[in-house]
Amino acid sequence: MTLDDTASTPRTPAKAWHEMLRGNERFVAGMPLHPRQDVERREKLAKRQEPDAALFGCSDSRLAAEIIFDKGIGDLFVVRNAGQIISDSVVGSLEYAVGVLHVPLIVVLGHDECGAVLAAIESQGPDAAPLPHHIANLIAKIVPAVRRVAGTPDPPLPMHEVDSQEVGREHLRDTIAELLEASELISDAVAAGTLAVVGANYRLLEGRAVPDIRVGTL
Repeated sequence: MTLDDTASTPRTPAKAWHEMLRGNERFVAGMPLHPRQDVERREKLAKRQEPDAALFGCSDSRLAAEIIFDKGIGDLFVVRNAGQIISDSVVGSLEYAVGVLHVPLIVVLGHDECGAVLAAIESQGPDAAPLPHHIANLIAKIVPAVRRVAGTPDPPLPMHEVDSQEVGREHLRDTIAELLEASELISDAVAAGTLAVVGANYRLLEGRAVPDIRVGTL
């Protein structure tokens, strides 16, 4: 079976995730195939789209989704913002992917050395300078993860000792929980077995997307 043959087989959450992992393994190994990026593919999809999965990730310039997962034109429905923060526009976009495009998989992708996570940690320091209004609003949803990792004893960990990767993992779990709570359409699709949600953390140096949380049947 060729990569293009997979489009003719039924789309399931397990199959979509398997193909994501295969593509990421090729990228990690330095052997990407760059599939479905030719003129014929472009022309074929000019009037329609049928992506295999939706990806919600951080806007970081090092997280180019189609490259990381060795995907082609029309393979991924991608939504990104700094720190992968849930908002009405994000939920609406992902509901469109599930309800209209019928994707069987949503991947929520965080990563190490995330600027939004680091800003959230720094914002909780005793001498932290005020942030611009919109940035402060953006990172506010990461702050609960910072506080959990720092701990609630008196006193909590100093901010310079807080593990940013652990904050990122906590925030990833919060993001998925908030998505499922915010969208009845998405949570119902998971309950019906037609959709799964995977939270993964991307390792910048290695290039590997490491799954951390799975919701639904895979």
